[in-house]
Amino acid sequence: MLAVIMKQFGGPEVLEIGEVQTPQPGPGEVLVRVRATALNRADLLQRRGLYPPPPGASEILGLEMAGDVEALGPGVSSVSVGDRVAALLPGGGYAQYAVVPAGMLIRLPDTLSYEQGAAIPETFLTAYLNLFVLGRLSPGETVLVHAGASGVGTSAIQLIRLAGAHSIVTAGSADKIAKCLELGAKAGWNYHDGSFVDFVRRETDGRGADIIFDFVGAPYFHDNLRALAVDGRLIVIGTMGGTKVDGFDLGQILAKRQQIIGTALRSRSLEAKIELTAAFVAFAYDALAKGEIAPVIDQVYDWREVRAAHERMEANQNIGKIVLRVTE
Repeated sequence: MLAVIMKQFGGPEVLEIGEVQTPQPGPGEVLVRVRATALNRADLLQRRGLYPPPPGASEILGLEMAGDVEALGPGVSSVSVGDRVAALLPGGGYAQYAVVPAGMLIRLPDTLSYEQGAAIPETFLTAYLNLFVLGRLSPGETVLVHAGASGVGTSAIQLIRLAGAHSIVTAGSADKIAKCLELGAKAGWNYHDGSFVDFVRRETDGRGADIIFDFVGAPYFHDNLRALAVDGRLIVIGTMGGTKVDGFDLGQILAKRQQIIGTALRSRSLEAKIELTAAFVAFAYDALAKGEIAPVIDQVYDWREVRAAHERMEANQNIGKIVLRVTE
């Protein structure tokens, strides 16, 4: 089969289309003909040699895909050949075929395209995990979503609305904030205008946010704690701005009973991912099928334009997901 390969680590220029061996499904697995996949920040890190795949996972980039079931491994009866599906992957999405455990499959509603399906798994499962499993979101609570116009951010805003809670966001442009408001965010703050603490306090009547989704890390850490409510949960999803925090005072989290939660989806066990997928489907599938929530797609590229797609994400130009259409 064809796949996006790289012979060395580096910038987008190391990516090219090449031939690799087609994977074969084992017991409990299915082979999917990939029709579309989507970019994630983890792909950019892996391309530079900074985020290796878990042991046993494909070395090929790509943490999600949508396509058609091509073949069934031994013991699989929950799906049929020809079914339209999407799935989270530990790797291997930038390819014409991928092997997926049957329990990880999300049936793709007829109302959604393959490109939309490919934009669902990583962002929506990440958002669901952090909002409901780790964050214990309740109706009426307020979530501060940093990078609100990102793939995970736009998915989180919609799930928060679906749960009867409220979101406020930070983003880097008026266009990005406008998109977040369109999706259901209550208010937005342009991080180029300085600290977001007063903005959060104003939008929460002085309480602070009950949950903060943070992708930035160290530069936001102190302001995150200042903006967090009593009993608030700071969920560290990424560290794009750095990992080292100076002058951390434990007294603050004790006084306000705050929790700091580190999270990663890719390294969770297969059993945990299957359980998470089932919980998300039970919560959100009907809303996806009816169009009440939907992945936000920034741009669709033919996968032979993968370098340009990576350049766009690296330049932080996207609002929502960047998708690759996998052609012959």
